[in-house]
Amino acid sequence: MRLFQSAARTLVRKLYAIAGGGGWWPVVRESYTGAWQRNVKVDAATVSANWAVFACVTLIANDIAKMPARVMAFDAVKLIWVPTSGRPVLRKPNTFQTWPDFVRSWVFSLLLRGNTYVLKVRNDQQFIVAMYVLDPSRVTPMVSPAGDIFYDLHQDNLAGLETNSLIVPASEIIHDRINTLWHPLCGVSPIYASGIAAMQSLAIQENSAKFFQNMSQPGGVMTAPGAISDETATRLKESFTERFSGENLGKLLVLGDGLKYEAMTINAKDSQLIEQLKFSGEMICATFHVPPYKLGLGAMPTVNNTAALNQQYYDQCLHPTVDSMERRLDEGLEIDDPFLLESKGSQEVWFDTSELLRMDPSTRADANAKKINAGMLAPNEGRRDDNLPPVEGGGTPYLQQQNFSLAALARRDAQPDPFASPSAPQPADVALSAVDAVFRGAAPLVIH
Repeated sequence: MRLFQSAARTLVRKLYAIAGGGGWWPVVRESYTGAWQRNVKVDAATVSANWAVFACVTLIANDIAKMPARVMAFDAVKLIWVPTSGRPVLRKPNTFQTWPDFVRSWVFSLLLRGNTYVLKVRNDQQFIVAMYVLDPSRVTPMVSPAGDIFYDLHQDNLAGLETNSLIVPASEIIHDRINTLWHPLCGVSPIYASGIAAMQSLAIQENSAKFFQNMSQPGGVMTAPGAISDETATRLKESFTERFSGENLGKLLVLGDGLKYEAMTINAKDSQLIEQLKFSGEMICATFHVPPYKLGLGAMPTVNNTAALNQQYYDQCLHPTVDSMERRLDEGLEIDDPFLLESKGSQEVWFDTSELLRMDPSTRADANAKKINAGMLAPNEGRRDDNLPPVEGGGTPYLQQQNFSLAALARRDAQPDPFASPSAPQPADVALSAVDAVFRGAAPLVIH
């Protein structure tokens, strides 16, 4: 780090922070046109308290955290990918986080802030021995006039950053980002599109809490047929509040002297609280690409197939994030180029997506049975998925004997009459077949 700091001092005057204006980065980001002039603010911390935002973010993060990361190497001889011993940082990224904890921190930062910054720590041999997810509000991407990328890091005791400003090159940072609408180095959180819906939902819930604290009775006004003094109005207000609020809700109200009570706010039926909350929740789900039924919104799909539903959820919601994380780790951990398939040493990081079906044993068993019957898997390979030990004779794929190879069918079809009945063997052929069977050991030799 000290080498980077000393070398970067000569570049500080030439670097330009992306967020400092100019270029593609807008000075003001608004959830809708005119929000800034109306002082409508969407705070990420406040929005994350919304139930739908919290549910979407934690659902995605927890599901991705279920998937262990493996380093796979391409075997050019067998033409398949095989697991390797892996990297220690993919099991224990740092001193205080496990791999699932690390993944959750990565995804939380990505979804709530649009950017994830991971600091790489190297040993004396320049091998990566630890990774730390940094606070995105304390990291600033910077670009030099020559186009080189740097990152300005501020103090972070957990990551071992003791200085208030440290400029490091892009080679020491894994930068993952989503929705780069205005600049390729600046991601935008889905909250940008769903923030107003989340704030609306929070306001509805707050008003609903006050509404039911008042025993579902709306506020109103008491009117008198004539003029009353301020003292009388104050006395009536205090008396009404004291006698008919809090624990005294629901008691009988008797008004005299021509006083009349009229409700002013709309009631629960007119405000349609449930429909509004549901609508705002569906809007938030749409921005995070989470199927609404995952959050209890709307009707459950009628398809009684957990695998199909999980596949849909993975395709539309998890796959972009998982694929991006795999590629960022390939580059950040300096894994071999995965596109050089002709090289036996080519490696890449894979997330084990089969963990999504771990809680659906019936679907997993059915899929394994079909693969075993089709000769794609050996029985022991199917047993391994259920953590069962191998059995004798289970290491070979099997297929029904009545199945013919394509080569055999091609030779049959090449005959003049492929569908002709086979002719009966001649006596000489039978004798030769018997002799041949003896020499093969298939029949005993009998001498008369």
